[in-house]
Amino acid sequence: MSLLRIPARRAVFTASARRAELRPTSFRKYTTAPPPPPKSNTALYAGIAAFTAAAVGYYWYNSSSDSSRDATTAAKSAIQASKAAVKLTPTKEDYQKVYNTIAHILDEAGEYDDGSFGPVVVRLAWHASGTYDKTTGTGGSNYATMRFEPESLHAANNGLHVGRELMEKVKQQYPWISYGDLWTLAGVAAIQEMAGPKIPWRPGRIDGVASNVTPDGRLPDATQGAQHIRDIFYRMGFNDQEIVALIGAHALGRCHSDRSGFEGPWTFSPTTFTNDFYKLLFEEKWVWKKWSGPKQLQDKKTGTLMMLPTDYVLTQDKSFKKYAKAYADDQDLFFKDFSAAFAKLLELGVPSQQFVASEPWILQTLEEQKA
Repeated sequence: MSLLRIPARRAVFTASARRAELRPTSFRKYTTAPPPPPKSNTALYAGIAAFTAAAVGYYWYNSSSDSSRDATTAAKSAIQASKAAVKLTPTKEDYQKVYNTIAHILDEAGEYDDGSFGPVVVRLAWHASGTYDKTTGTGGSNYATMRFEPESLHAANNGLHVGRELMEKVKQQYPWISYGDLWTLAGVAAIQEMAGPKIPWRPGRIDGVASNVTPDGRLPDATQGAQHIRDIFYRMGFNDQEIVALIGAHALGRCHSDRSGFEGPWTFSPTTFTNDFYKLLFEEKWVWKKWSGPKQLQDKKTGTLMMLPTDYVLTQDKSFKKYAKAYADDQDLFFKDFSAAFAKLLELGVPSQQFVASEPWILQTLEEQKA
């Protein structure tokens, strides 16, 4: 299962009336003017530079990592640690400005993926974080290694160049933010701006180097079953309840036959975050699609929706089914559990001493700032 191996081509559904009905009336479209250019951070950079040399030595003296760690990565870790220690960091207000810029460009997708870059940005944040291995302590969002080959070419990351290129525009406007922070913050912005729950988030990730790239096979394979799902998610440190909550991100976006091989959206409202993924799993009659592509299911009623084999497992596995049914019945419960699990996902692989805040922040949506 490729959670969020998905965003997709625009499609016109016969059930478009239902999609409109599902979309919350508060869904935002250009509610505020684009944010002004960021203020100069010259003093900030100068202060950080003054601490760099001492910080490198401090990091190596105190680090528990082995001597094979790449020196460049260690230096960056040292800088981040020193920034956190002396608070020579951008403020929460600075990150809110980045959030706002991201939120505005999500709606500039035109004909791409139902008119929103939101789903592909969520998928970028997910895949950048979901490579974590708790046993080896490798992978995760800390080094943003999807920037490098061969990770950028892994089959699970097909199509994510769209999200990376989109975020590169934001990076040019805010060069001080790391790619790991940028990509994960973008995932937070996309979820929140698509009517989803608030996602606690804090900065502190550093940019690694090509030698930090993770091996292929760490992300879910949509053709597999319950054991594969558990193997993938247990490796990251998640339990069954968190697994089911995270799979609920399939409320967003769609699959592409030219990327994952699968085709179609999961719900009638692929740019609005809801619990419809679970509701449809149990309410619709699902049949195997007759086509030349990989095995996938489609709803019998309209034939416009799809489910992956790993999605359908949630209705078959006893433990998974319990949580999936609970989320189908209670969207508030789903939002609460998804928020916690997604926030945990975004912090995988990041040493706690790198974070610039002891507790995650809650950033405001554009609608909240407008009020």
